[in-house]
Amino acid sequence: MALTNSRARLGDVGESRHSPLNLNSLLAAVEAAPPVAAVDVLAGALAEAIGAREVSFLIADFSGRSLIRLGHSGGKGELRLQGEETAERVPLVGTPHGRALAAQAVEVIGEHGGARLFAPVTSRGEAVGVLELGLEDFPLERTVADVALAAHFLAYVVIANRRYTDLFEWGQRSVPLSLAAEIQHRLLPGAFTCEAGQFTLAAWLQPAGEIGGDTFDFSLERDTLHLSMTDAMGHTMDAALLATVLVGGLRNARRRGVELAEQARLANDALAEQAGEGQFVTGLLVRIDLAGATAGIVNAGHPPPFRLRAGQVEQVRLEADHPFALQAGGGYRVQALPLEVGDRLMFVTDGMLERDATGMNIVAILTAGMTMHAREAVQHLTRAVLKASGGELRDDATALCLDWHGGPPRDREAKSGANREPSKIASA
Repeated sequence: MALTNSRARLGDVGESRHSPLNLNSLLAAVEAAPPVAAVDVLAGALAEAIGAREVSFLIADFSGRSLIRLGHSGGKGELRLQGEETAERVPLVGTPHGRALAAQAVEVIGEHGGARLFAPVTSRGEAVGVLELGLEDFPLERTVADVALAAHFLAYVVIANRRYTDLFEWGQRSVPLSLAAEIQHRLLPGAFTCEAGQFTLAAWLQPAGEIGGDTFDFSLERDTLHLSMTDAMGHTMDAALLATVLVGGLRNARRRGVELAEQARLANDALAEQAGEGQFVTGLLVRIDLAGATAGIVNAGHPPPFRLRAGQVEQVRLEADHPFALQAGGGYRVQALPLEVGDRLMFVTDGMLERDATGMNIVAILTAGMTMHAREAVQHLTRAVLKASGGELRDDATALCLDWHGGPPRDREAKSGANREPSKIASA
């Protein structure tokens, strides 16, 4: 069975057969290999198991608009080199790689009697990258399912092994990072997307040419979800250092198990001891009780979030307390943040609202993206800000999207690392 320049869905491809993949053997081979070779070992085992003529891994880069094909030699297009390592940039928009990542489904394209497969490499909704394979024959349904399983397994391989090497980090850096950007990047959580039974969240930070000190963070406990977004005044190192102290203070207080208002107070006092005269950081802190489906929010002089409810967008009404570091010893109010099933909350920094971004219709943008997955929605908003600024931001632009599915705490329904949400699929 052959197709030329056409796409096939999983249900369209051949007969089922026994899977040749053995995850125990794969795990043993990956564990035996050095961290820099873990992906190569998995790719080789997969190629042998299903008879692929080529297998490559493309990691999502820090721009959010491209994938980077990691390799050792050869390649086409835009190549970066570091020793024997190669990095080839592949755009997301209008490509099968982008479609697979956005739809979170294996894309199959027939070519020259065989086929090319593109499988999303995903863990809990976090789009790590894409696994690309070339096959001599058009795949059977079981083969496509095997590739989807291998891609999900690969997500865990990358997440585990990136702790020991800079290879994956180097691949993601399609542009060099300044020292301030390096510090800022280290303040962000290890994943930008998290799917759970009651919610989906995703965030993105688009840095300006001179880093503006934006951060976001989240942590999921058994019965609680913590979120934060902060924006340090100034640019470059001053902003990065302010953000470092505040994020460290917030995490320290959160991990001590204190209530939300006390988290804000402790972090504020820690920052006030280090900040210079007139220096400050704005922020929003959120604590969601998953068992009670209730939320509280602290507003330290930050723009309130936007709420999309029943097709209508409005900015949540919040009272503003003083920004962090302006007043040592001052307390913070915890305000109620009502949640209804189907709500979408979009938290933003002022880089999404001020300067060049003032020409955007953020309400229209959020409405247009209402059916997108949260991961796609923050990218959609970021692209709009970049377009409004002519591609060069004068301030960091950061967005965090929370989709509230509601109901009692429960397991999510997932396939190959992503939620089963056919209504929340966007075209790349």
